[in-house]
Amino acid sequence: MVAGLANLAIAVAKLFAGLVAGSAAMVSESAHSFADTITEVFLFVALRRGATPADEEHPFGYGKESFVWAFIAAVFTFVGGAGFSIYHGIETIVRGEQTGEFLWSYLVLAVSFVAEGTSFLRARRQVAGASRRWGVSPSRFLRLTPDTTVKAVYFEDSAALIGLILAGAGLALTEVTGNGMWDGIASIAIGLLLFAVAAILAQSNASLLVGRAVPRRVHNQIAADLNSIPIVVAVPTLLTMQLGPGDVLVAAKVDFQDDVSGGEIEEASDEAERRLRARYPGIRYVFLDPTRGTAGRNHVDGGVE
Repeated sequence: MVAGLANLAIAVAKLFAGLVAGSAAMVSESAHSFADTITEVFLFVALRRGATPADEEHPFGYGKESFVWAFIAAVFTFVGGAGFSIYHGIETIVRGEQTGEFLWSYLVLAVSFVAEGTSFLRARRQVAGASRRWGVSPSRFLRLTPDTTVKAVYFEDSAALIGLILAGAGLALTEVTGNGMWDGIASIAIGLLLFAVAAILAQSNASLLVGRAVPRRVHNQIAADLNSIPIVVAVPTLLTMQLGPGDVLVAAKVDFQDDVSGGEIEEASDEAERRLRARYPGIRYVFLDPTRGTAGRNHVDGGVE
């Protein structure tokens, strides 16, 4: 909510400065900030709706609704931010829009850079901390994390900083050369930047909506934990799915020793669930199906690489 209000204030300031300077790049940056504001609203809704408890109609919960709203946010960034910026930039180049006073634009850009930079540093620390906990690089964490809000904030803050630099460069070149074409080019560049961010976020959320598996390392660890149960012979099939940013479903066909009783299988299944949840608290559902298999033939190297 705080980020949304800050983006709204920045958007209004950019729009004012853009109208005073007659700058397409500044107006595009205003559209960028307005798009980020709406995106924050969608992400807030995603957090609230995704936390709705499971019921009879949705027995696995509402976690995937987080991905729905995050996908809508990505589409809005594409339509509301990228489309407008590219169109306005082309229009500026074609019409040769006149520019006015640049001072307000530079001041707004400087203040915006400080605000966006502060937000980006906080997001980067969060990503760095999470990647260290998982023992992966920040880039891999961002690619595989199901936490769409963290990913969206990180990419949007990154795009915001680059967009401000592009807008400032467009203004400076326009002021030096007296040619408004540079302002239009900066606006188009901002639009293409937003398009790239929207495409990355949309693709990630679409994959999660379809039903993406856990990362390969997590998949293999789950298989190893199941195999560590004394009466387990093999795990021929292991399926996982992200049900939400913090919820995982695990379903496996497990070959138990043939000479054990049904009670021992039940006890082993309970132990397997305890082990998995102790290692990965995000595992919410565990379904094990006793089935025949071959010793040593386990479903490994599944999941997302």
